[in-house]
Amino acid sequence: MRILSVVGARPQFIKAAALSTALRARGHTEFLVHTGQHYDAAMSDVFFQELGIPEPDSNLNAGSGRHGEMTGAMLAGIEKLCIEQKPDVVLVYGDTNSTLAGALAAAKLNIPVAHVEAGLRSFNREMPEEINRVVTDHVSTWLFCPSPVSAENLAREGITRGVHIVGDLMCDTLLRAAKIARDKPSIVSKMNLPERGFALATIHRASNTDDEKTLRGLLHALTHAGMPVVFPMHPRCRARVEAFGLQDSLAHPNLRVIDPVGYLEMVQFLAAAKCVLTDSGGLQKEAYWMHVPCVTLRDESEWTETVSSGWNHIAGTDPDKILSIIRNVSTPAAHPDFYGAGDAAERISRALAEG
Repeated sequence: MRILSVVGARPQFIKAAALSTALRARGHTEFLVHTGQHYDAAMSDVFFQELGIPEPDSNLNAGSGRHGEMTGAMLAGIEKLCIEQKPDVVLVYGDTNSTLAGALAAAKLNIPVAHVEAGLRSFNREMPEEINRVVTDHVSTWLFCPSPVSAENLAREGITRGVHIVGDLMCDTLLRAAKIARDKPSIVSKMNLPERGFALATIHRASNTDDEKTLRGLLHALTHAGMPVVFPMHPRCRARVEAFGLQDSLAHPNLRVIDPVGYLEMVQFLAAAKCVLTDSGGLQKEAYWMHVPCVTLRDESEWTETVSSGWNHIAGTDPDKILSIIRNVSTPAAHPDFYGAGDAAERISRALAEG
């Protein structure tokens, strides 16, 4: 089978690290397209290097911009590649603009779409990611769900054909990366951070970065967390901090602001952190797999299983609520296996081969 795979953002690189290997091992021919949605070297190149992802066969260099502008550029580029490469299937990951562009380009050319991480729902249509994932699911032929809850979400929308519960690819990659990270020099030790005595924080969503009051409140919560907070700052967040004149908020002694780090260093931080503070969907799962409590800086989560099990706490963006949760965060006794056993890549590659 000839597969055109579309990636463009950190979570997609992590998933592709596992699936590209499995696809090629099974004899599929893969043409890997990088849309350039994450174009900063620290958010893109390092993941290809550390995780052994094959070099992209094409880079669209779409860069940043408004949703319509960015998605339109990707759509045109992917459409052209589909016409040239004549794939049997276009494979897309997650819920980004790259996902939507790949799905629409394929669907309009009557090329079957395979959606990895299908069926996720935050039930918040104000989130661009929710629109992307809903539209993608409804034009897909193969829908690869990370959990039974995802499949149930699809069934409620009338989608029952082509649905496969395969587990989560990020688990595949994390299990492999954790073993590698243990043998690498520790960034945690280098920064003199106390084991299980610091928090790891990320903020990148437009709803959190693009509103000055919201961003100011989140930075206030990080600086008053009562423990050191490691804060690998996303380029979008850094740009908004500078635009709003919030640089003084970063000078607090509790806050350790660093540039974005590679995947292996992120795993090292996770393994040693007391808790995670994030608006990232991927990091919510990674925290769960590493047995680290998570405080989600949003009003909802797609990963509802992590919330119902007590490992993930929905805090929203109110600083007082965030700080209250941090002060009372604890590690639950039970840790159910919600997202498979690290064999999602093999399950997906086998399902595609079987047609």
